[in-house]
Amino acid sequence: MFSKPDFVVRARNPSRELRVRLFIAAAWLVSLVAVGAIVARYLPREASRVADTAALDAERKRNAALEARIAMLTRSEQVAKAALGDLQKSLRDRDEEIDGLRADLAFYGRLLGGKREGLAVHALRVTQVPGSRAWNFIATLTQNFKRGDETSGRLSVAIEGVAAGKLATVEWKDLAQGGNVSGIAYAFKYFEQVRGTMMLPDGFMPNRVVVHAEGDGAHAEQSFAWADAVKGQESENVP
Repeated sequence: MFSKPDFVVRARNPSRELRVRLFIAAAWLVSLVAVGAIVARYLPREASRVADTAALDAERKRNAALEARIAMLTRSEQVAKAALGDLQKSLRDRDEEIDGLRADLAFYGRLLGGKREGLAVHALRVTQVPGSRAWNFIATLTQNFKRGDETSGRLSVAIEGVAAGKLATVEWKDLAQGGNVSGIAYAFKYFEQVRGTMMLPDGFMPNRVVVHAEGDGAHAEQSFAWADAVKGQESENVP
């Protein structure tokens, strides 16, 4: 019997080995090119995505900072407007207080001054009755001619304005609506506030109020702008 030989002797084929080596080298080169192509394709995209993300984060931070700045400026403006409003209101209140003190000074100066004056209409104030055409009024009468003696009489008002596009005057008998058509009675020594109510006709726009006071042979008449009477301001033209 023949035994299996330990070694096998084969003839070499150089051309075949060269082809195998060339194939392996070509495959390796192809794999390198493929990897390079993949890297070249996706790496810029990834870098661009990273750059875009960073830019977006930076823009968000800038927007947040701007929004915080705007909120702070808005709040500062609101605080400044509130402070300005309070200051303006304080100035208006102070002006009203000064006007009131001047009116009081003129009022008491007339009563206590050395010059004696007869019956006079010192001030007028009107206030609307809510939800109606009715108005309440307070007329202040003064006199220091008859010191210590009582002055009595009746007070009435007339209102000048516009009705149906024309100038018109509404007399007391129409304003009083049938009550106290002869006027509101008064009696005082130095001053008195006479109170009454009047009803304005529909469609009538008042411009001026004329107050008449008759009594003890004396007569006083004073006109007031409607806007001033509503604000309760004293007329500057006191007889």
